[in-house]
Amino acid sequence: MTAGHTVLTLLSADITAVPGVGATVAARLHNLDIRTVRDLLFYFPREHRDYSKLEKIATIPFNELTTTMGLIWEVKNVPTSGGRMRTIATISDETGKLNVSWFNQSYLLKQLKAAQGSYLVVTGIKQRFGNKIEFSVRSHELPEQGDLVNTGRLVPTYPLTEGLHAKALRRFTKWVVDRYAAMIPDHLPAWIRSAGKLMPLPDAVSHIHYPENEAALLNARRRLAFDELFLIQLGMQERRSRWQREAPQGNAFNLDLTKIFIDAPTTASIVEQEGNSVTRVTGTDQEDTDNLLSATLWSPVITDKPFEATLPFHFTAAQKRVIGEILADLAQSKPMCRLLQGDVGAGKTAVAAAALLAAALNGYQGAIMAPTELLAEQHARSISIMLEPFGIHTVLLTGSLKQRERTMGRAAIESGEAMVAIGTHALIQEDVSFKRLGLVIIDEQHRFGVEQRDTLRQKGYHPHMLVMTATPIPRTLSLTLYGDLDVSVIDQLPPGRQKIITRWCTGARRTEANTVIAHQVAEGHQAFIICPLIEESETLAVKAATVEFERLSREVFPNLRLGLLHGAMKSAEKDAAMRRFRDGELDILVATSVIEVGIDVSNATVMVIEDADRFGLSQLHQFRGRVGRGKDQAFCYVLSADASIQAQERLNVFQSTDDGFRLSEEDLRLRGPGDFIGVRQSGMPELRMADLSD
Repeated sequence: MTAGHTVLTLLSADITAVPGVGATVAARLHNLDIRTVRDLLFYFPREHRDYSKLEKIATIPFNELTTTMGLIWEVKNVPTSGGRMRTIATISDETGKLNVSWFNQSYLLKQLKAAQGSYLVVTGIKQRFGNKIEFSVRSHELPEQGDLVNTGRLVPTYPLTEGLHAKALRRFTKWVVDRYAAMIPDHLPAWIRSAGKLMPLPDAVSHIHYPENEAALLNARRRLAFDELFLIQLGMQERRSRWQREAPQGNAFNLDLTKIFIDAPTTASIVEQEGNSVTRVTGTDQEDTDNLLSATLWSPVITDKPFEATLPFHFTAAQKRVIGEILADLAQSKPMCRLLQGDVGAGKTAVAAAALLAAALNGYQGAIMAPTELLAEQHARSISIMLEPFGIHTVLLTGSLKQRERTMGRAAIESGEAMVAIGTHALIQEDVSFKRLGLVIIDEQHRFGVEQRDTLRQKGYHPHMLVMTATPIPRTLSLTLYGDLDVSVIDQLPPGRQKIITRWCTGARRTEANTVIAHQVAEGHQAFIICPLIEESETLAVKAATVEFERLSREVFPNLRLGLLHGAMKSAEKDAAMRRFRDGELDILVATSVIEVGIDVSNATVMVIEDADRFGLSQLHQFRGRVGRGKDQAFCYVLSADASIQAQERLNVFQSTDDGFRLSEEDLRLRGPGDFIGVRQSGMPELRMADLSD
């Protein structure tokens, strides 16, 4: 047996090889996915504490994240006016006393009462509310007595499970780190470590558990974070390379920019993509174009005037740039792999339509897959209008269509009569076949799994792929999630849009929102009211759409026309409610987050979000984007009766800016990548060391 095999054997030894770990303790460790010695080595601490450097109670600053420690004197649960439960503990040190509090964690009462007279370490924010001072806790720990006497030492704090104590887990990790950390093989070549000034992996694992000092801890985290992101990038690049390697030569589109832009040159144009090599997009003479079309098209495409000239608006500079990047990709023989980011209302649909027209001009079909029927219907309506002047037939395929409609739609797609197919998951059913699928567009792609996207792509012969999102994605997260894609950003809104007036209201100011709704409806406009839940909850004191709909209809707006929309309704009911609102038959639509994407009603000018503290910044931004899509002044009211410190911070940021990218950065910073919209659905492995908000 070689030395390498010996090391692997030792590291893969069962966790019961660790002294003190019997069957009972092993079962508890299994709850943490720790089954082998290697698992324990790579079970990293959540944080480290130096108990000699905690802030004294008397010197805790206001409005800053701070860690302090004190003896527990009193613990109690206190109900709040908003229906939540607040757990309050009084702690003290030699400089004073402090009330620290938790929201909706009443189970802590028993644990903290049992620890009265012991030390409690809390991390949180100190704030003043009127005459009261409160310390809102973000994390806490009941430290071991031994940790308190070892001042100056960085003590690791691990996530625990029921029945497993911190002291025991530290003892187990110390034993395996001392004996096995040095054996861990380092997969990074020395030249990469040298270029990146990275700590060797055995040292990094050792120091992430028991660092000699803060500098060693920082370097260990940096090396382990690099490994996480590096391996993800390798996997993504391998996937992209495999897909493009499998693609045949000759799948490039012949493109004439005069068919897209009003002011396009008639000769060859050069589109230079940022970060990529220069790519030539051909601009042909009319005779050459006619010959090309007659050779490739099976259905007539009318090209009397440029696509842009048929639209009721001109492309923004950002749209032109992005269309140029997409056309440059389509002109290459390898399949396009591109992510299109555009803030709410930036004009992604028109860009997608331009790409679909380019495909049709080359005799290829295009497909758009959307996550909801409402969004698919909206795309079908908008894109069919945009492409109708060119004689391009568009079909809609969703699960709620009648059997006859589905059969006709499938037949049109299979025969090639329909050059554009728009739908939901229905597009990837086995009975849907394309004649010549050359372009796949996935909208709100974070709502689809990798397998679903690949299934649609496999219905064509190595088609080009464009994925779109209305959620601005921070650069670091974008590189991690979509490292296999080139990225285009529409960072400019169409002219004429007014800034949406955003207000955060609590208490008595809530009536302001109702007053604005009444006034806007009287002016002929419409309003959305968003609630977090469908039905009332016994455990959550937040607004439910069904109950709020009844209350508003009866008590607040008895003379207005209200509708209800939520995810538990049947598809036909949801479609009917949305159509009535879109057609102006309803003044107010009370809904859940089902309207987060895909609802485009230019006459809607008011968005009211109940219990806004229940939503993240990116989600709030999507809600706000449902209004202000016309030229009239729009309003957004975020209502919150009893927001936590963290939620207050989110709502303050939301009120202060409408920049989607800034909001997404803040959302990532405040909530982390796990809760960032779409990350959990993306299939990205959980990051333990890398901080994507850096």
